[in-house]
Order: sequence, then structure tokens, then C-alpha cells
Amino acid sequence: MPAERITIYPLGGLGEIGMNCMLISTGETMIMVDCGLMFPSDNLLGVDVVIPRFDFPRECRERLKGIILTHGHEDHIGALPWLPMIENLPLYGSRFTLALVESKLKEHGLKPILKPVSAHERIELGDMAVKFFPVCHSIIQGYALGIETPLGRIVHTGDFKIDPESLEGQDTDLDGLSAFAENQALLLMADSTNVEREGYSLSEKQIARTLENIFAEATGRIIITLFASNIQRMEKVFALAAAHGRTVAIDGRSMLNNIALAKDLGFLKPPSEAQKTLEAAQALPDEKVVLLVTGSQGEPLSVLSRISTGEHRQIKIHQGDTVIMSSRCIPGNMRAITRVIDRLYKLGAKVLYEQVEGIHASGHAYREELRSMITMINPRFFVPVHGEYRHLVHHCQLARECGVPPERTILLENGRPLTLLANSEFRLEEPLDVEPIYVDGKGVGDVGRAVIKERRLLGEEGLVVMALVVDDLSGRILAGPEIRSKGFVFEEQSGHVLEEARRIILEVFNNSQQAEVDKLKERIHSSLRKYFRKSLDRDPVILPVIIRL
Repeated sequence: MPAERITIYPLGGLGEIGMNCMLISTGETMIMVDCGLMFPSDNLLGVDVVIPRFDFPRECRERLKGIILTHGHEDHIGALPWLPMIENLPLYGSRFTLALVESKLKEHGLKPILKPVSAHERIELGDMAVKFFPVCHSIIQGYALGIETPLGRIVHTGDFKIDPESLEGQDTDLDGLSAFAENQALLLMADSTNVEREGYSLSEKQIARTLENIFAEATGRIIITLFASNIQRMEKVFALAAAHGRTVAIDGRSMLNNIALAKDLGFLKPPSEAQKTLEAAQALPDEKVVLLVTGSQGEPLSVLSRISTGEHRQIKIHQGDTVIMSSRCIPGNMRAITRVIDRLYKLGAKVLYEQVEGIHASGHAYREELRSMITMINPRFFVPVHGEYRHLVHHCQLARECGVPPERTILLENGRPLTLLANSEFRLEEPLDVEPIYVDGKGVGDVGRAVIKERRLLGEEGLVVMALVVDDLSGRILAGPEIRSKGFVFEEQSGHVLEEARRIILEVFNNSQQAEVDKLKERIHSSLRKYFRKSLDRDPVILPVIIRL
């Protein structure tokens, strides 16, 4: 009997850039589309990455038939190591995507079930089937998905763009998607990242022409950073280096790993003698060297960041160096990137970046490309995905302009399931708990909002520790009160503040000698807090320690 409903469960990626993960269920069968992470914003102090909450898929383990991966970017595959059932579920994706996944999971001691799929291949999972359509994106072997369900056909674009001048083998298969949709798919879920950008995205061949001009004009070394997954642009760098008599040296773990994977799979074939070690490149004249390094987002420990601070042991900026930052700025990273740029300028480099030179082509479709996708698929229902909240709003508006009825353009949020019904109606289900999980070192989920708040307070206001040793029989003070501050006041210059704090502690103690330890701590904490607020207008974390002997 055909399924009467299809339910979409968004676990991440809606209202944010990153953490893309959703479940699609017929009742009998469930599949997961992508399983990505998000890098923390500045206010998530100490957090390494942010991942979706997997409580609901764990509950539905018996119906979950597999994980479908659109492509190999971290915001689509990065959370896989923390998915509880990862070793028991088949993972479907392109050869390059799964090579990245295998390398990532191997670092965590995990052995996944990998099922490589080719372009246009169709796989069956329960009462659903998935067909894979190549798309143009800033990583090779990305796919859009054509999902066949008993209720109708769903198109999930993945991350895509429509590039009339794409590099060889990087076209978006519009004909295939159009044929699959049969002029009216049940649902279109489309990438919303660049919906605010009018017109069409830059072509990768335009970027190649710009890079060619830069290579022709550069007289010193060329130092180039880009996303470590952008294999097609790396291939162009190797080709340009060879054409201009330069040799490429690579530094950065992710860059080296991805290039090795791409070479092993036959996706990257640099000219012979095109690559040397850093040591070998050091012996060459500057005009013969290209350095391909990590650090496009200003990451503190990346190669480019260490070069900019003079902390890299082998690479120092030379007068006449040209630094090319051939990548977009991920939201939240602008401050870190501009700091790196400023430091490079101070060292004498010429720095080219997206705002001053056309050296990066986004992998995400602009407004007119999105319009073409909506018109071509002509969906009964439209749900924007992969974008911050305003992107989703603008994409819904665009879908209405393209003829999708307003009542069928649905703006979902993470955790709010959408059920499509057989009579072309829909309903929103009760929300799921999708509060994201913070990963800090080896701890997963042990850092929450309360811990982050405490870290923020410590960073903004500092810490005051008070220690007091009390005789348990007589009630007399045996030692203290000792006060130490960290990040609160400079003790040598503000000793009078801490002396007054000691006086307040003694006063509270003398007036509360019969009080239990916990109540005494509370009174000391409250009195010190009032004093610091009144005298300094500061609110440090106060930690009273009372020991009874």
C-alpha cells in the first residue's frame, strides 16, 4: 500500500551555515541526507566543533537504511565520527567524497560501510530510491539527489551552481534533473547560500584567467591559499606553475592529505616535476616558486597564519611576494582573515583577496541560477535549505515569484518536521530537541550553555578565589583569608581593593560563626559581589573555599 505521507526531519543546516543534516521518512523507510558539522563562533570559547544532536536518529535506528552524502565538505560530512551507529549503516556517495570520509573516520578508529556510487546511478533503500546527478560546486564529485518516494519525487540540490564555463567534467546535470522531475516534482529542497546575490556567479574559467594574469605579472614567489578540498583549482595552480616555469611546494596537513587522495583516485594529475618539498623549494629563486598552503580562513595554527606572525620555521615573507587568498570568507571568520592580511602587508607582501580581485568563484548558485532551478523543477512544494534565516526567507520569496503557490513555500527551522500528505496538503509536526552538541577536545556534549557562560564570564570579568581555614572545634580562623585574582585586577597596583575584600570577609565570618559552611560561602560570595560591583563596576567569578580542620 503506498505511503500516505513523507516526513522531513531537519536536524541542522536551516538558519545557519553548516551542520547540514536531515532525515527523510516514509514511515517504513528512513534515510539521512548529509551529516555535517559547524565551526564555532567566537563566543563559543574553547569549543572545537558543533554537531547535530543525534537522539532522534538513534531512536529510529531500525528504520534508518543508509546515509546519503551530497559531497565532501566538512559542513556535510564532518559530524560522521560522532554518529552513534556510523559503523553499522551504509554510506553512499561519490568516490572522492567517500575517500575523504574514510580518511576522517580512520583517524577516529572507525570502519565505515562505504558504498561508492557513480553519476546517474540509482540505488534502492526500502520503499525509496535515490538517483545521483552531478553538480558544479567548489569540490569535485558533488551530487544533487533525485529521491523517489511512494508519494512522489523529491529533488535535493545539494550545494550547486550553474556555470556555463565550468571546468571539464564539472557541469550541473540540468537535463538529468529536469527529466527526473517530470515537470513537477513533489518537493524541491534547494541551496540558499547566495540567494541575496543578484545575477550569476563567477565562472571557474574566469577565475582561471585572473590567476593566469597574476602568474604572468608576479616577479617574486606566489603564495596561494584556498580551501583544501578545491581540487579543480589546485589542478589549475599546478598547470599555471608549469606554464610559467615555477615549481609548487605544499604545506598544511589537510592540503597534503586531500592532494594525495585526489592523486590516488586519478582526479589530480600534476605535470611531472611540478611538485617539490619545502626544503627543495627553498633553494630555488623566488620567481621559480609557488607555495600552496592552508589558512584561507585565518585559522590561528594554519600555515598562512604562522607565516604572517613570523612563526613558521621554514617560510618567511620576502619583499615582492604575492599572496593570493582564493576563497570566500566563511561567516564569522572575517576578523581573523583581516588580521592575517594586515600582518602580511606589514611584512611587505602584496595580498590579493576576494574584495579586491576576482580570485574566487563561489560554489553556490546566485539568484538567477536559483530561479532557473526552481522553474525547471516546477515543484508542488518548496523548502529552502542550507542558509541563514534571511537566506531562507529570500529563497521562499523567489520561489513564489517563480510560480510556487505561497502556501506551499515552507520555511522550516531545525527540529521542526514537515509532513507532506497524499492530498497535496502538509502539516508541521511537534518540534524535536535539536539543541546542538559542542565538542571540546575528547568531550562530547559535556560543555553546554552554562559552561560557555562561565567561560565568557571568566574571559570578560576574571576570577577571584578566597581561601579560609577554620578550626572545627573552636571556630577560629587558622589561616587566611587569602585572596587570589586571575584576570580581575593587577594585585600590585590594586592591593587596597583586595585588602578591603579581606576585611569584608572577616566581618561576614564574625557575624556568621554558627552558620554552616555552605551558608557562609553564600554570604561571603554575596558580600564580595556587591563590593566589587560598587567599587569597580565589575562582576568577576567568585569562588569561596572554606576548609574546616
